[in-house]
Amino acid sequence: MKFGILVNEGPFTHQASDSAYQFTKAAIAKGHQVMRVFFYYDGVNNANRLSEPQADDRNLVKLWGELAKEHKIDLVVCIAAALRRGIKEEILAEGFRISGLGQLIEVGIAADRTVMFGD
Repeated sequence: MKFGILVNEGPFTHQASDSAYQFTKAAIAKGHQVMRVFFYYDGVNNANRLSEPQADDRNLVKLWGELAKEHKIDLVVCIAAALRRGIKEEILAEGFRISGLGQLIEVGIAADRTVMFGD
């Protein structure tokens, strides 16, 4: 099955980002394809390479980037939501790219299921 993932919450304020990451890993482990993860609203904070969680805390920004690199997952950050939160191209973590809502629509059409995490 082909999945599209929508993440609407940041990595330090809500469980949604952790759940999306774990869901994505589990789907891949079961042999499914994750075509794209789209970060919207506060979810764009998952792409901020300037975030520095404490050493004993999980680093979702880094984990998303590693997962994308290993499995060739397209990590897309909504440009409008990103700019509202001060996230610009120069501070994107490795593996993320900025684009528009058309990327969310596209994966919604191409995937068998689009799963949303967050409010």
